[in-house]
Amino acid sequence: MRLHTTTWGEGDRLALLIHGIMADHRTWRRVGPALAERGYRVLAVDLRGHGASGRARTYTAQDFADDVVATLPTGADLALGHSLGGLTLSLAVERLAPRRAVYSDPAWHLPAGEDGFRGELFAQAKAATREQVTAMNPRWDAVDVDIELETLKVWDEATAYGLEPVAGTDLLPPAPVVPSLVTLADPSRLVSPERAALLRERGFEVRTVRGTGHTIHRDDFDAFMAALEGWV
Repeated sequence: MRLHTTTWGEGDRLALLIHGIMADHRTWRRVGPALAERGYRVLAVDLRGHGASGRARTYTAQDFADDVVATLPTGADLALGHSLGGLTLSLAVERLAPRRAVYSDPAWHLPAGEDGFRGELFAQAKAATREQVTAMNPRWDAVDVDIELETLKVWDEATAYGLEPVAGTDLLPPAPVVPSLVTLADPSRLVSPERAALLRERGFEVRTVRGTGHTIHRDDFDAFMAALEGWV
């Protein structure tokens, strides 16, 4: 599937942004312009079932990766993926061949079982109220709450069910394909301290962004950008 894209900037360097589940390119409303100010042309996708991109019959992790490869140019200077976008990027990175990759609290291990990842629980978020979104994300700006409510309206909740087959699976990359940074929430529910240590052993740089939840760039934009120093 060819995905909808949004562009910021006209710089000589190219950056690719891949959002997480339930979101779309609007989650990068501050990151995109900030990278543009640093001399990048920034391309952000809407994954299938999200934003202005099409809906589909299947939503596997491989589907998301294949769409990104079909849509985005190869050889970008930077590729950045958050959560599901981080998983998607890791499955596409060899084909996209960016010079550097950043994985923001990537979904490399969705816990299984009754208390683990279940599509139906994510699907219920489709009907979330402003009060619920605010309560779940107390550090977000009001603008981000507004955006989240709008993105939920156009999100296909079937995407959540499509990820159930990988719940309980270890999806940590065996090695970085390109120089790679992993930024983690504090604490991360997706990358445990033990897995973070394993990533370091495998050659990834890992940085924890203190005091942030899963959507680091919305919880503390300044700290998120500071964590990218040396990589952007």
